[in-house]
Amino acid sequence: MEKTSLRGDINVCIVGDPSTAKSQFLKHVEEFSPRAVYTSGKASSAAGLTAAVVRDEESHEFVIEAGALMLADNGVCCIDEFDKMDLKDQVAIHEAMEQQTISITKAGVKATLNARTSILAAANPVGGRYDRSKSLKQNVNLSAPIMSRFDLFFILVDDCNEVTDYAIARRIVDLHSRIEESVERLYTLDEIRRYLLFARQFKPKISKESEDFIVEQYKRLRQRDGSGVTKSAWRITVRQLESMIRLSESMARMHCCDEVQPKHVKEAFRLLNKSIIRVETPDVNLDHEEVEPEEEEAAAAVQHGVNGNDGDVPNGVGGEAHGINGHAENGVSGSAAQPSLRLSFTEYRRISNLVVLHLRQAEEEEDESTLKKSGLINWYLKEIESEIDSEEELVNKKKIIEKVIHRLVHYDHILIELTQSGLKGSTEAAEAETGEDPFLVVNPNYTLED
Repeated sequence: MEKTSLRGDINVCIVGDPSTAKSQFLKHVEEFSPRAVYTSGKASSAAGLTAAVVRDEESHEFVIEAGALMLADNGVCCIDEFDKMDLKDQVAIHEAMEQQTISITKAGVKATLNARTSILAAANPVGGRYDRSKSLKQNVNLSAPIMSRFDLFFILVDDCNEVTDYAIARRIVDLHSRIEESVERLYTLDEIRRYLLFARQFKPKISKESEDFIVEQYKRLRQRDGSGVTKSAWRITVRQLESMIRLSESMARMHCCDEVQPKHVKEAFRLLNKSIIRVETPDVNLDHEEVEPEEEEAAAAVQHGVNGNDGDVPNGVGGEAHGINGHAENGVSGSAAQPSLRLSFTEYRRISNLVVLHLRQAEEEEDESTLKKSGLINWYLKEIESEIDSEEELVNKKKIIEKVIHRLVHYDHILIELTQSGLKGSTEAAEAETGEDPFLVVNPNYTLED
């Protein structure tokens, strides 16, 4: 459409654990930015952020009082504690974040005001600490429309690191002891302001090569989002395409170039890709949960052999090892020699969701054969039979699904084991029935994640 205006300013949100200097960063941006306004989300209302209609004391007529977004026109609006804002106040800045205007219809006053500002917001994760096993959307108390209006999300995780902690502690102590000497700046505030003013004079044009590269990267993001291989913070939409264009142009401005080159698009895609994909979760170790029970059983078996039943020890320990390690060697030496079995978190989540969906469907159909542990293992192996090429791979896949089910039952508590006498482990008789094939049901309190 003709005369369609696109947003040119970039909105950035910083999500981080407490004491990661988010507020200090916002204060520094307000300090060197030519036109910036700092406000706190909890202490700001919708009218204070956008605009308010009040009666003038002298003329007694209604006038418009500018809010933080209007005062920061052609500048930066720094909003701290963004997640603490009320929902109605967040809705008020939807228009300002995308259309960069503020519309007012109140007390006979109808006006559309400019709010061409970049928003730099800081928010804390839900529960105070960022949970790496969850997506960004689950960690932040923000609505989907607000999240889609931010071009970039930066995640600050407060990890324990001896070198980093020492450097931060020395820096803070130096600031308290000799504040004038400890502040070392490569560039003065005036030099930074001059650089920003000079860089903003450039109006870079996108070259044909860069256009094709942007389209290819956007298609790549859309296909990956649709395939469900990676778990994004939100759906990839045209807003992310516009974000990539804005970031590419801003990278060209930073390098003082008149043309957007593919290297600028590549850096913009890297920033956007790191922003929309959740923090990488560690691999799931399927062996470490069973180490302690194995060691206890092996120690008990060895003690039993020392007391005079040497002939029964290898069979007992070897039988346990055969169930876990896949060969009839001594349980202690087998577990020590074999490397730990690991699954990526994405693969573990995929298998667990598959198991949960199958069990719930079996519960609805009242199919008791597939509710048993052996029936579930056989069903899973039949589902992935196209991926199995050899007997060794079949044994490996069977071992993986057995360990996944063990973890889902005993550590994640997503599945519940049932025996003929009730909950498994509730009575001594049930515990003694080691050869029994238990029924598996899904914990009724468990909700399947997207």
